[in-house]
Amino acid sequence: MFRLDPRQMPSTMMKLVSPLIAAMLMLGTGFLLFMLLGKDPVQALYLFFIDPLSNRYGIGEWLLKATPLTLCAIGLVIGFRAGVWNIGAEGQLIIGALAAGGVALFLPVAPGFLHIMLALAAGMLGGLLWAAIPAFLRTRFHTNEILVSLMLVYVAGLLLLYFVNGPWKDPDGFNFPQSAMFEPDVMLPLLTDDMRVNLAFPAAILLAFIAWIFCYRTIAGYRMQVNGMAPGAAGCAGFEQKITIWLALMISGASAGLAGAAEVLGPIGQLQPNISPGYGFAAIIVAFVGRLHPLGVILASLLLSLLYLGGENVQIQLSLPSAITSLFQGLLLFYLLAADLFVHYRLRFDLAAVQRHKTSTPEKPGL
Repeated sequence: MFRLDPRQMPSTMMKLVSPLIAAMLMLGTGFLLFMLLGKDPVQALYLFFIDPLSNRYGIGEWLLKATPLTLCAIGLVIGFRAGVWNIGAEGQLIIGALAAGGVALFLPVAPGFLHIMLALAAGMLGGLLWAAIPAFLRTRFHTNEILVSLMLVYVAGLLLLYFVNGPWKDPDGFNFPQSAMFEPDVMLPLLTDDMRVNLAFPAAILLAFIAWIFCYRTIAGYRMQVNGMAPGAAGCAGFEQKITIWLALMISGASAGLAGAAEVLGPIGQLQPNISPGYGFAAIIVAFVGRLHPLGVILASLLLSLLYLGGENVQIQLSLPSAITSLFQGLLLFYLLAADLFVHYRLRFDLAAVQRHKTSTPEKPGL
């Protein structure tokens, strides 16, 4: 009855509408899910999407969780547009947090913002060097950066566990696997006294605009996009693919490292085994929901951060498992990928096929 006809040109309207369709389908599926779990779906959706933003503190937490998502997604967008698939932003975030924590713990306190800037720079350098591993292996030995960057996530987590359980463990921490608390001078300043959101949030917004300029207003950004869309044409034009791979992974690694540094220098204030609840992986969803646009990731990160807050809220209020957050994130990505089918294809009702089917189907003999 229906057929998919390829469009001559991708639909700009569907590119804009498909994230909204995916969000509505996610809400509808969530409604049915809460009913099957024996919960009031209206109350559950209210607790998930409305209640977390009902006061100033909740809004501050919303922006706070959106910050690492935005920072990680900015770098991933630049890489994905270039056809470089960095899936290890979570590991680069952890290494960035570890490097920034080392500066905060052992570097003598410097005047003014110098200590903070040195710690943030160390975080960016840590994420960059961690991303350099898949970049080197890809350009030198033609390995798959997806697998290498993903496996390095687990190595980074083990390194963090080693330091917080070993040389950097707080001797006065009652044997908990954590470092000592950082000095107040190295902590990121808060935007307001009644919120925990800090200076990293406006910095993330600024970096998103810088990334937009880089992608759409610079020769380097244009070359990276051509390498991602048509590698053969890029080679004929003399665009070096190895430079694109290195640049994409360096930018995404530094951005994720900055996100990790902002977490330990902001709301956490020390090194712990669980620095991130999966921001690096969720940033992949943010990048695609934001249509691989540096400014689109701002809105997408706000949506994903609301899922984190709502998931925590229903865990407390309705005694639901923590997996509810990952479930909603997965639903959003699944429906987005499904809706994106109609960017390149048009669904049509094939009346002629129905008539042919009717005429070709023999009638069953009567009893």
